[in-house]
Amino acid sequence: MNTEITVKSEKIFEGKIINLRVDTVELEDKKYTKREIVEHKDASAILAVNEKNEMLLVKQYRKAVEDFLYEVPAGIINIAEEPIECALRELKEETGFEAKKIKKLFEFYTSPGFSNEKLFLFKAEELTFTSTNFDEDEFIESISVSKEEVKKMLETGKILDSKTLIAIIHWLNS
Repeated sequence: MNTEITVKSEKIFEGKIINLRVDTVELEDKKYTKREIVEHKDASAILAVNEKNEMLLVKQYRKAVEDFLYEVPAGIINIAEEPIECALRELKEETGFEAKKIKKLFEFYTSPGFSNEKLFLFKAEELTFTSTNFDEDEFIESISVSKEEVKKMLETGKILDSKTLIAIIHWLNS
């Protein structure tokens, strides 16, 4: 079995959303190397499908890539909050919709080569519009797209977010 044994761990940055640490690990061949790890809070995302069988997407600016991205609603799970509660909260905050029907689809690591962030993906149906409640630092546009429209967005490179791609693949094949 190929394992790495941590012999030293040093936290080099502590932030609101992420921490950075450098681990010194012993490899199977008894050599040592360093691993840079991003400790990231877990998150939930939600594939929301309306009565017209359209998927809800949000468009927002992402500083890390210096561009606007189309994504499924998503956010960080708060302390003492369950992943499903986070998904429903983010759906309402970012799109203004509430869901009568929700089920868990998948959970997965977003980038396990350097981060421990786990994402929980849910599907919501039977949506009712109430009102949006953006976080103070969010400027979001919400759209509904058909399967044909989302296929065109994929073909033209308009959807580049991995969690959204996973949600779309599930939706197109269901």
